[in-house]
Amino acid sequence: MQKIISKEKLFSIIGLFLPLLTFAQSADEATISEKIDTIFSNYTSWFVDFIFYEIPFSESFQIPWVLIVLVGGALYFTIYFKLINFTGFWTAIKVVQGKYEDIEKHGADTLYADPTPNEGENIIETIRDDSADGEVSHFQALTAALSATVGLGNIAGVAVALSIGGPGATFWMVVAGLLGMASKFAECTLGVKYRDVGPDGTVYGGPMYYLKKGLGEKNMAGLGKVLAVVFSIFVIGGSFGGGNMFQANQAAAQFTQLLNLEGGNAGFYFGIVMAILVAVVIIGGIKRIASVTEKIVPFMAGIYVLAALIILGANWMYIDDAFGLIFEGAFSGLGIAGGLVGVMIQGIRRGAFSNEAGVGSAAIAHSAVRTKYPASEGIVALLEPFVDTVVICTMTALVIVITNFHEGFLEYGNEITEGVELTATAFDTVIPHFSIVLTIAVILFAFSTMISWSYYGMQGWKYLFGKGKVTDLVYKILFLIFVVVGASISLGSVINFSDAMIFAMVVPNIIGVILLTPVIKKELRKYMNAINKKEEALEEGATDYNKL
Repeated sequence: MQKIISKEKLFSIIGLFLPLLTFAQSADEATISEKIDTIFSNYTSWFVDFIFYEIPFSESFQIPWVLIVLVGGALYFTIYFKLINFTGFWTAIKVVQGKYEDIEKHGADTLYADPTPNEGENIIETIRDDSADGEVSHFQALTAALSATVGLGNIAGVAVALSIGGPGATFWMVVAGLLGMASKFAECTLGVKYRDVGPDGTVYGGPMYYLKKGLGEKNMAGLGKVLAVVFSIFVIGGSFGGGNMFQANQAAAQFTQLLNLEGGNAGFYFGIVMAILVAVVIIGGIKRIASVTEKIVPFMAGIYVLAALIILGANWMYIDDAFGLIFEGAFSGLGIAGGLVGVMIQGIRRGAFSNEAGVGSAAIAHSAVRTKYPASEGIVALLEPFVDTVVICTMTALVIVITNFHEGFLEYGNEITEGVELTATAFDTVIPHFSIVLTIAVILFAFSTMISWSYYGMQGWKYLFGKGKVTDLVYKILFLIFVVVGASISLGSVINFSDAMIFAMVVPNIIGVILLTPVIKKELRKYMNAINKKEEALEEGATDYNKL
């Protein structure tokens, strides 16, 4: 395993921020924020406007074109794979539990049908190398990907969605999550199918690889290369935006509010500390990230979910009223700008930002799994949108809606300038001073999301600029600088840039995955046949290799 970080590198990283510290001390607090906000607005506003350009179907019916691509793709995958979102759910649970680990390592033919000693070799029945390459387990790959999706999108993002789209936005967030399960299955299957494995066992995977290699197999090499490059550029931008700046911004906001610190410098110094902590971890690569996230994610998600359950339990008599408000708002859009369409757009937009289904980012983390059946990891990946959006986002929304019944701290239809602070207010109304615990959870959410997204962006960077130590270091330095920038500026500047970069990734990814659906279907059939072969063999008295 790589050495995590040397003292010399650590000091050099810290030294990069010393000029920034001097600038913060010598400049006016408001001036720092205003300058950065102005720069961001000038250089990114045109891109944001392009990505979210609304196609006018009628005078009152306008939808951003990128959402049509995202939702259209999710619907197509759901129908094409015969509701895999639901039919594959329990299989996914079994895979994460390790029930089929033996056939994923050795192959069903080797264990239960073929007596020849071909373990670890290429089995002629399949067209690809069947060695069980990979760096992490199914559970580790799932938690590494979840650490990039379960985060502040579930806390701050839900608050933003409710403020703009009202309670009805929750319904459309759930719809986005359920449909997104099929998108996640498709892209993560391809991630494993077309990954590259280096001589040292390091895995390089994600949309840039399956776009180039997969479309190349279909005599569309030119299109594949273009889409791969475009995606790589956007995934780097996404790692700086939604996977970094948004996380740092909201963690800093909650931290400074808890300590009653005001002004840009407080967030700036918080960003410096966060950047140094992130630097220590991201040097270690996916193995190090997986070892950290598999411990952090269940812990922080458990704290947050438990607190939400306590609040919902204390207000159980209002849950049906909250759901009534959610369903009513989902189809009426009363009091919301844009009416019904406005509610739909906000719900789907925030749901997709939270679970990243269709974005292609999770395929990068899932590509590192140890298995010889690509569809096995696709099956596991479909759990992500369910956990992230259907469960956690819904719980957050219910907490905010129910507590708002009595406290009235949120006026639906008016966009807020603070995300995580509003959610903290909702939790504090039932559990006094829970904002202290939430601050810790928020920082952990932000931290785990940033280290996972640093890996995503790094894979795009490697694809464009090569796999060398110098190029790696340049990317990591840029990533750490954006941690500081994100913690220093306003939510509005961050969220528009973050959304635009995340949704820009959707376009090349969805185009490629739709063209490669026959390949995914073949891999799914191969894996399900292997599972069936094992089950039949066990019924006939064969040895279960999981128990050896």
